[in-house]
Amino acid sequence: MTTRRWQLAHGRYLDLGPKAVVVGILNVTPDSFSDGGLFIAPEKALEQARRIVEEGAAVIDVGGESTRPGFAPITAEEEQGRVLPVIAALAASGEALISVDTYREDTARRAVAAGAHIVNDVWGLQREPGIARVAAETGAGLIIMHTGRERQKLPDVIEDQFLFLRKSLEIARAANVADSQIVLDAGFG
Repeated sequence: MTTRRWQLAHGRYLDLGPKAVVVGILNVTPDSFSDGGLFIAPEKALEQARRIVEEGAAVIDVGGESTRPGFAPITAEEEQGRVLPVIAALAASGEALISVDTYREDTARRAVAAGAHIVNDVWGLQREPGIARVAAETGAGLIIMHTGRERQKLPDVIEDQFLFLRKSLEIARAANVADSQIVLDAGFG
């Protein structure tokens, strides 16, 4: 199997190939599906990030808005208030590569400025296509996730992923995001 170099922000990269890369999820939300809000305080979030890295994660994915079924949307300002201090502290520690889990262009831009290397868009660039510009302008790695939310889906799951991700890639390429910056997420979860 060949290795592919994934280009990330701040001059960083990640080699993807035969060895799995672990991405640790760090939700700084009071209503997280996975941890029930245990890490909303920045100190607790940083302690958890250290544990995740010790357990083998190469990337910490910081999310500030829950995506669980029935989640309550929050404002961009509230999301940024949750994720930006954690991202800045993680960047200062240099313990791991940092991803921001957001569909908001402004949050993505501020997160990369605070030290994030990767933008993980759970709406696949189709909610706020400007995230693609952020990746193009900053060199950030871009995770484009397939989702079936708020749209008509094809009955065949694989065909639906191809259709959705093809549109997402068109958005990314129109914004001049290099293929070396992009990773696709089938979004099975």
